[in-house]
Amino acid sequence: MRQITSWRHYRLVPDSVLPRDWHSWVLDRGSLTKRLIQVSHGDFHVNICHQSWEYPKPNETLALQLGGRRKALVREVELICGGEVWVKARSVIPGSTLSGVETQLKNLGTKPLGAFLFKSRSMRRKAIELARFSAKDGDDFFGRRSIFLLHDKPLLVSELFMPIVLTISKDEQYN
Repeated sequence: MRQITSWRHYRLVPDSVLPRDWHSWVLDRGSLTKRLIQVSHGDFHVNICHQSWEYPKPNETLALQLGGRRKALVREVELICGGEVWVKARSVIPGSTLSGVETQLKNLGTKPLGAFLFKSRSMRRKAIELARFSAKDGDDFFGRRSIFLLHDKPLLVSELFMPIVLTISKDEQYN
């Protein structure tokens, strides 16, 4: 999978940037975890692909305003519904964020990060940025990323939506 557009914020998202049928998923500001659990009727789990301390990508360092070369806790997961990957997610958590209650973020295991974020009364979400990706077969995928603040401490969450999310009818999405 390769990124074909850079991360960008839009006040109004044109259909040329994000086709209308992707809007309800990619632009939803609620808990993705909660939505996936509802849509899959509870057949949901998190598969951890990778978690380690590493240097964030340059665009992540810039988004998080991390000065110098600082390592962060990077967690890459697949959000699976009904045995299929619906979303791939990458979280970048600066070491300075992992204090107080947020220390728990180091040991989430297969618990979804979204459940932690949306349970926190201190959580604030900054603007959603969008990007387009393409697979080798030519399919386009769409991603979003946001900075979340927990007690004013940042972490960056990027999510890449697989086309399977489009197979769910709007009526089924909120059952």
